[in-house]
Amino acid sequence: MFKAGDYSISNDFSWIGDWAKRRALLTPNREALFDNIEKKLYTYKDLNLRANKLARLLLNEGVSKGDRVAMFSTNRIECVDLFLATGKIGAVLVPFNVRLSIQELEYLINKTGPSIFFYETKLIESVSKLKENSLIKKNIIFGTESVLNDPTTKDLTKSISDSEVNRPVLNFEDPHLILFTGGTTGLPKGAVLSHRLIFWNSINTILSWNLKPDDVQPLLFPLFHTGGWNVLLVPFYHQGAKTILMGDFNPEETIRIIEEENCTIVIGVPTMFHMMANSPLFEKTKFESVRIFISGGAPCPVAIMENYWAKNKHFKMGYGLTEVGPNNFYLPEGYIKDKPTSVGLPVLHCDMKIINTKTDEIVKQGEVGELLLKGPHIFSGYWDEPEDTKKTIEPDGWVHTGDLAMQDDDGFYYIVGRRKEMYISGGENVYPVEIEEILFKHPAIDLAAVIGVPDEKWGEVGKAILTLKSGKSLDLDEIRNYLKERLAKYKIPRYFEIRDSLPTSATGKILKRELK
Repeated sequence: MFKAGDYSISNDFSWIGDWAKRRALLTPNREALFDNIEKKLYTYKDLNLRANKLARLLLNEGVSKGDRVAMFSTNRIECVDLFLATGKIGAVLVPFNVRLSIQELEYLINKTGPSIFFYETKLIESVSKLKENSLIKKNIIFGTESVLNDPTTKDLTKSISDSEVNRPVLNFEDPHLILFTGGTTGLPKGAVLSHRLIFWNSINTILSWNLKPDDVQPLLFPLFHTGGWNVLLVPFYHQGAKTILMGDFNPEETIRIIEEENCTIVIGVPTMFHMMANSPLFEKTKFESVRIFISGGAPCPVAIMENYWAKNKHFKMGYGLTEVGPNNFYLPEGYIKDKPTSVGLPVLHCDMKIINTKTDEIVKQGEVGELLLKGPHIFSGYWDEPEDTKKTIEPDGWVHTGDLAMQDDDGFYYIVGRRKEMYISGGENVYPVEIEEILFKHPAIDLAAVIGVPDEKWGEVGKAILTLKSGKSLDLDEIRNYLKERLAKYKIPRYFEIRDSLPTSATGKILKRELK
């Protein structure tokens, strides 16, 4: 007779992390990925063999479970190889944004201490500067070009066996990705994404978004963002669907691929959809294969959606964040035009509540408060940031999003603002404190405040309001060049304004709400 406690289910499974092998066993000859950069098609069997080869290379280089593996590259097939290979051996993949400055890269490398550094040869200029500072001990290139006179660099194309590797025992809580996002201090923080998060986000997405094995998507998000991995690539891998690996975004090429490859789901940021709608190809294209367009990363104007609605296509907004999911909502197609600014209803395995930021009590429907999320798809915390982790994750598992939301009488959710001062430009998170810190260091600047202002193309762009030190003057081209040396391009404010003074509180804090 069965008694409670006779059996227990372990949190360790042999399949954890090894997406490549398991999918190759089920559907070896199914088309998994078309590399639109190299114009080459890969089956699930092909990708598993490539992942085995790279996993063996990592092991040969002394990389083991828990070691960090840095990746500095635009979207390439080797990035997907690295994700699958690190999953096989329990290593932690740490992608770096290719638009970061040398100063920012140095900070992230020192923060995570990667055992090995993979990079794309076209980024050699930045990598050379990192090598000069002795931050990279061992590195491997993506591509066939060799880097001469550098004994620390190895070519990924060398011959290695593609047989299965011996895998360590992995637990759902073991980390697989560290993805950098901003924090309350303005400095980047590494969100630790466990195998649990990646698995459950995939389950939530497949079930709640009704993904099918014959779905096809163009991958428009970069693979240094959670969007690149977790919005659709990994759920598609889980489901056995097909991904088109795109290069740098080009509206005409994206439209062409959607048509030629019969894409069924297209997800991007509002700027992409805006540029596509303005392309001469847009009017000629019917998008007959597309089941739905989804915009994420920033609020999407209804005016952009209407371009796609006019073609009788479903188009709606999504919402997510690196720390949870990122797929948390789904708006049923029947409600798109009735509730165009809603992000929809919770995905299947996700709890959410909206609280009063002063009392922590749940607000009534129709009232605005901070959105909190909870479920098996939450992150594990910030890498080496215990205090920020404690502020973000409550002891009972609720995660503070920092975003303001409301729920209507029908139960549908709306994101109405951001509690933090962060703004989103072209799908990229921008944190004013980081920019202000650099502006304050300029010898002519006395005070600086950076805010986000609306922009038709990018969603939002930065505006810096400055006061100058007595007797100082400042040329705006000079300040732009000053920031170019210290920040990624997308973080540099579009507008600058010099004032005699800035509004401040009694304690001297700049009142940004008055600047807004």
